[in-house]
Amino acid sequence: MNDRVGRLKHERIVEQLAKEIQSGRLAHGAQLPGENALAARFSVSRNTVRQALTELGNQGLIATHSGKGSFVTFDDRTIDDRLGWTRALADKGVETKVVRIALVEEAELAERLGLESAELIAVDRLRSIVDGSPISFERSRVPAIGSLRDLPWKGLEGSLYDELRGVGLVPDSGEEWCELARLSATEAELLQRPVGERFLRTRRLTRDINGQFVEHVESLLDPDRFRLHLKFGG
Repeated sequence: MNDRVGRLKHERIVEQLAKEIQSGRLAHGAQLPGENALAARFSVSRNTVRQALTELGNQGLIATHSGKGSFVTFDDRTIDDRLGWTRALADKGVETKVVRIALVEEAELAERLGLESAELIAVDRLRSIVDGSPISFERSRVPAIGSLRDLPWKGLEGSLYDELRGVGLVPDSGEEWCELARLSATEAELLQRPVGERFLRTRRLTRDINGQFVEHVESLLDPDRFRLHLKFGG
């Protein structure tokens, strides 16, 4: 019976703080009151508060740092990526660094997507918030046609969306997959995280109105910074 009461107290704290975070009352980056203050507010023990903070962390709403406290990581700003991630994220204070642009041959991917040619343009980009902390890594593969073939030499001056549109490729439909994955050594080094840390891994395939391949992009997203909301149909 006591365990049940304790669990209900823990859930009550999680529910209330989650509402305050998601409503914006506790804004992104804000520090939560200390354990003693929260224990006094909810008339519970510090152990119950710790359980609630752990659950809020598991839900991606806060991050707790030893000796510093708990901070809100939830950010409910909507990102519209129809004009490209670079432009959409730049509007939210996110900086983009191009890690690699190259002409590559990826036979396995070409076969999986049913492409006639295995030659693709690889565009790998790292996204970081203004303090320099990386929050995502993205591997894009697009057809090696027209002016896109020149990207490894001229560089990416604007958004990749604009480059695709310049050769007549406009995304119209597609599919997206999402799963939790552990970072490899190379990915961890780029993202400045421990090897094996869990990130959201998404794979997105887009085609134009005629069904022609436009882009395949694999993204690694910090689960404390991103949530996915997908809409289907008209």
